Amino acid sequence: MLTVGNVRIAYEEAGPAAPAGTVVLVHGATADMRLWDHLFRALSERYRVIRYDRRGHGRSGDAEGEVCHHEDLLAVMDTLGVERAALVGSSMGGAYATEVALAAPSRVVALALIGSGLAGHQWPQEMLDQVRDRVHTSVPADRLARYHDRTAGHVDPADVRAIAEAYTLWQTAGPDRGRGDLSDEVWEAAVEMCRLVFERSWSGPRSTERFLAPPAAGRLHEVTAPTLVINGLADVPGIQEVSGLLAKGIPGARRLDLPGTGHLPPLERPEEVTAALTTLLADVFTG
Repeated sequence: MLTVGNVRIAYEEAGPAAPAGTVVLVHGATADMRLWDHLFRALSERYRVIRYDRRGHGRSGDAEGEVCHHEDLLAVMDTLGVERAALVGSSMGGAYATEVALAAPSRVVALALIGSGLAGHQWPQEMLDQVRDRVHTSVPADRLARYHDRTAGHVDPADVRAIAEAYTLWQTAGPDRGRGDLSDEVWEAAVEMCRLVFERSWSGPRSTERFLAPPAAGRLHEVTAPTLVINGLADVPGIQEVSGLLAKGIPGARRLDLPGTGHLPPLERPEEVTAALTTLLADVFTG
């Protein structure tokens, strides 16, 4: 554990005695550090690898009041004595890694953005409608409203499981795939991480999020770190659109499209993601 402000942050690190460089792994909104199990083991054979639970996730303390995740990421690096690192972010973890690359470019050796979000980007209405119709309807509207307002008094575990499964089906599998497109191992891991996020969110304190200003969406041309964008071709179209924006907007960025892959390639396609990251890291740490 380490402390950022007044919040305890859980982390793990591994690597050889003389690592070739440092890699920090940043998970997204519906996951925790377990998303990185395969990559953490594989990359730590050569690199110092750090993964952590963002506040409000996993074993870390609650997200309460104003939260700024890219500042948390920098604080984790500072506390662990990391001057420069390759940042690997999944979903909104990619958005926070991009913010660090803009706020502190000298600290970032490379970026790998996997099914990434982008601070300042407005999600298309079609995507918001899908969330409402395919995810939010898994819980009765009156109870869902009370959960969001933290006024329910009691959170029904069946509701938590229902919304976690709906979210996993829509996003981790992808809107045009089904439960059978994910292995039992991937399905259960994704649902369990998502379930814990909703359980904690609905029963914990309120928080608001502060992003980098001006927002990253209008500043991609300022990113100087070598960047790899990884996109699952079965992911939600609105998220794939962001992968396109990142690949086109960041100078010199490379894009890797993974067929038959949803929103969590590190979980669903760990070998392919590891291979792509191994190439990127070898280039930036030995070039």
